[in-house]
Amino acid sequence: MRPILLPLVLVAISTSAWAASLEDARGFLLTGKYAEVVKAAEESVSQNLPTEEWPLLHAEALMASGRYPEALMAIVQGLQRFPSSLRVRLLGYDVLRANGQVERAKALFDELDQLAARREWAYRQPADLVAIGRAALIAGADPKIVLDRFFEPVKKAAPEFRESYIASGELALTKNDFALAGKMFDQAAKKFADDPDIQFGIARAFASSDAEATGKALELTLKLNPNHVGARLLLAERAIDSEQYEQADELIGEALKINPALPESHALRAVLAHLRADAKAEKQAREAALKFWRTNPAVDWQIGSKLSRKYRFAESAERQRQALKFDPAYLPAKMQLAQDLLRLGQDDEGWELVDEVQKADPYDVVAFNLTTLRDRIAKFQTLKSEHFLVRMDPQEAAIYGQDALALLEKAHATLTKKYGLELKQQTIVEIFPEQKDFAIRTFGLPGGQGYLGVCFGRLITANSPAARPGSSANWQAILWHEFCHVVTLTLTKNKMPRWLSEGISVFEERQQRGNWGEKMQPRYRAMILGDDLTPVSQLSGAFLKPKTPAHLGFAYFESSLVVEFLIERFGLEKMKRILADLAKGVEINEAIAAHAQPIAKIDAEFAERAKALAKATGPLIDWAKPKPGDVKDDAIEEFVAKNPTSFEGLMALAMKRLEAKEWESAKAPLKKLIELYPNQHDANSAYSLLARAHRELKETDAELAVLNKIAELSPDAPDAFARLMELAKERQDWPALLANAERFAAVNPLSALPHRAEADANEALGKKPAAIAAYRTVLKLDPENPADIHYRLARLLHEIKDPTAKRELLLALEEAPRFREALKLLLEIDGGRPGNAGAKNPRKP
Repeated sequence: MRPILLPLVLVAISTSAWAASLEDARGFLLTGKYAEVVKAAEESVSQNLPTEEWPLLHAEALMASGRYPEALMAIVQGLQRFPSSLRVRLLGYDVLRANGQVERAKALFDELDQLAARREWAYRQPADLVAIGRAALIAGADPKIVLDRFFEPVKKAAPEFRESYIASGELALTKNDFALAGKMFDQAAKKFADDPDIQFGIARAFASSDAEATGKALELTLKLNPNHVGARLLLAERAIDSEQYEQADELIGEALKINPALPESHALRAVLAHLRADAKAEKQAREAALKFWRTNPAVDWQIGSKLSRKYRFAESAERQRQALKFDPAYLPAKMQLAQDLLRLGQDDEGWELVDEVQKADPYDVVAFNLTTLRDRIAKFQTLKSEHFLVRMDPQEAAIYGQDALALLEKAHATLTKKYGLELKQQTIVEIFPEQKDFAIRTFGLPGGQGYLGVCFGRLITANSPAARPGSSANWQAILWHEFCHVVTLTLTKNKMPRWLSEGISVFEERQQRGNWGEKMQPRYRAMILGDDLTPVSQLSGAFLKPKTPAHLGFAYFESSLVVEFLIERFGLEKMKRILADLAKGVEINEAIAAHAQPIAKIDAEFAERAKALAKATGPLIDWAKPKPGDVKDDAIEEFVAKNPTSFEGLMALAMKRLEAKEWESAKAPLKKLIELYPNQHDANSAYSLLARAHRELKETDAELAVLNKIAELSPDAPDAFARLMELAKERQDWPALLANAERFAAVNPLSALPHRAEADANEALGKKPAAIAAYRTVLKLDPENPADIHYRLARLLHEIKDPTAKRELLLALEEAPRFREALKLLLEIDGGRPGNAGAKNPRKP
């Protein structure tokens, strides 16, 4: 018996040993110890071990190390030993393509396809099923079918097999379904918490929506695998977004030390060279990216896509066209080209390409969203003026479309003259009544709730007031802001940092109208005097990863202060020269140094100026935060008595008295706040609270004075504007009624309230055509008493002998058949008998 048992024991020991070694090698690959994997795999060859895992691990480690030709040799050897392995063939397809052997890769893939079809019964293991699913996707199979037939069943049958989770998440990423990808990778992370590839999947899924989640996932990825090239490159992309080019260069360099051949690393280096206007270095980096595969479409697609994120849409379009020359069926390049063209205003070709992508891949979320959106945009009305083409909802166009055109033309006349620019093409403006449509047109995907408008250069997209119910943003200020971007982006050929672009736009808002644009407020004061002031040299990073929405608002405000500082300190001509240098590709800090002073001095001088401005805001106020117990109801009176200039104390005391309806006593702390800090712009400022107290006390004159101060300080206080209209009508102050109706309509032109006020005021002033136009607008907004509006309109039309008066009367009587004044006017129109046409206050039905 012993001669038989001994070999069995030896085989068992040997199998156990190589299995343990195989598990070690898998761990080495996952944690980035590629040299150890290669060494173990090479040793396994001599042992002739009966598993396809070794050639797979060998080739993957060689690929991760940039040793592409050697990886191909490992695949060839693996196929010789395991000719029926689907997994070796699938990896071989990628390895051959990476080596530029595209036709050979296709032949190998065809063999894989035939093998899977011929010997389906032999491939029942989880790894084989996932490989078949991946291959099916390459072949163009329906993604949902692949998910349902391969990836999901494997998850259920083998819940500990990580590849099925990764394959599902990557599928969602390729379809631009980042929400689904995030869900899938989060699900996987619960089972494989220490898997760097799954953490990297989370980072990719949230890269465009959640900077904090992405940052945490990347940090964990590199902790688990310090040699994870993908994580370093995603960090490099984030550094490029924030204009931290030296940091990006370092990260790319680290990636190239790990894998010197990776095309993605060289492509990003080409992007950096382009942004630095180094054409020679850009060409060299692109050549390095194409070293092994000369017609790799992903290289130009990646370069262009990253340039597109920097608003270099024309340059991106050129790169996408080159990618499509290499591979006309490469859908990522076709989709990116479509978006670039749509942002350049080249709609016909852009929409045609979107159609092509959607037909080729019905599961691409961006293509589907854009295709659906195009059908809605087709129903928009197009308004034209000399310099603008505005597309908007037909009903909205009828209400404030001409006002929008007039405002834009005024912005054009003001800003092009100021900056010395001649725009040779009409600017396209698209205003969306639904926020999700704005987001899809702007970003390709829903989201972007914090954006009111976006400018791409020639194209402006904006939310209409209907898209942001409850918001009090001033649409006129928004359009002025966005058109200023058109000017500066055109001047710089889209080669300007975001902080400067936003800073000039906010600055020009304030120049046009003193109460437009971000202004100093208590929170910003605290941020400047705290730790939140960003050096000018690093301002773009403040837009990339703000801690909170307030920090993003502060980034806009600070950027506008920098622009104000530069223009006041060095002059507008120097700013224009800085913009001209940016157009030539000069880096922003170099341009500032050339025309102002070295960036280090700018950082120091601006910080000093900003802090001085903050200290000058409410200088008599005690801004210190009281302890929570000090501002409670039972302690607040005593606290204010001891701290009579405390901002939070006075505000808390006023709120306590207002809540108790102690209107008279609430006035004292509010007046004190205004005396100490008169320049309050916040919506819930002491002014608005004081106005409420005066109203409750029926102190109308005092209330009116406070409301007028609010209107002077704020462009987006609709409640104050509405009350001012009410008071103006009561006092028959028609000019004031018109002024406040205009203010209200600049916030919400889709309310009937300001148009009715405009009609009343113009009628009282004898401005009949203006009153008629305003009444017609009111009727488009579903007024509470349409019969009265039709009657008033009919009366005015009759007075100017307009025959359409009768139609309006009939409409009034259709709504209210017993409307006496309307019946009398109808008799007058029909029979010429004197009636009540001149009545100022006809009885309502």
